[in-house]
Amino acid sequence: TRFLVLPQTDIGPHNPLTGEKMARFLALHRARDFDQAVEKAITIQNYQGAGHSLGLHSSEDSRARHLAMHARTCRVIVNQAHCFATGGFFNNGMPFSLSMGCGSWGGNSIDENLNWSHFVNHVNVVRVIPEDKPELEDIFASYWDEFGK
Repeated sequence: TRFLVLPQTDIGPHNPLTGEKMARFLALHRARDFDQAVEKAITIQNYQGAGHSLGLHSSEDSRARHLAMHARTCRVIVNQAHCFATGGFFNNGMPFSLSMGCGSWGGNSIDENLNWSHFVNHVNVVRVIPEDKPELEDIFASYWDEFGK
């Protein structure tokens, strides 16, 4: 299989190579450092791809956590062949699937790989228990201190 790698500089609707494509070419976006790479990934996701998986090859665990906390992604695939890992495999704990949910970011009802557990009805038997209701001040005190009530 052969494919083209096309260097890109622009991101957004004026550059159709930025969005999703079913073609034998890849859009290559260069970044001067990790922070700029995250910015570009987020910009691309905001254009087309919110909730989609992001792949990362790094020996620094903090980078995967940073990406997970700042990008609107449901999966950060670390040090794996992204095209195989996102659909689940024996060595990564992801359930096998050809349907990966993008969560509410992508307009989906699930944010994980669609699998058998989504087709099982769960029944909750609910009984009255002693109330454990927090005070609003306990929940929002630090927010109200910073931004007002």
